[in-house]
Amino acid sequence: MVNKNLEEGVQLQLSWDKLQLVAQGRERVLPVVIQDSITKDVLCLAYIHAEGLRESLRTKRVVLYSTSRQETWYKGKTSGDYLELVEVRVNCEQNSLLFLVRPLGQGVCHTKNSFGKSRKSCFYRRLLAEEKLEFLES
Repeated sequence: MVNKNLEEGVQLQLSWDKLQLVAQGRERVLPVVIQDSITKDVLCLAYIHAEGLRESLRTKRVVLYSTSRQETWYKGKTSGDYLELVEVRVNCEQNSLLFLVRPLGQGVCHTKNSFGKSRKSCFYRRLLAEEKLEFLES
């Protein structure tokens, strides 16, 4: 169920227990930062399991793990907003990944802007004050 106040609101509602919930899940995952290979914009932060990494490398399309649905997530399968995998980087402690990608659709985020188009990034609001958010795009 979509929480419109969370995704489209201007009140800060940070999910402080997200990592604890992920840790309690049945699948072993790593965080993966997804970045546009050309613009270097950070598009989203997601989680990936071993199967997703293997599939991403094999198909050159991003395959993640949905921690909320607890299933393999073929990015773009329902939205058409695929991400072509250009390069994979591993951090120093080998506990997170960076995917450099080429977006192949209208956007990246599952939310839509005021024109009904997929947002270019999941980071579409900025924090103005301790509790208030401002949209970066219309």
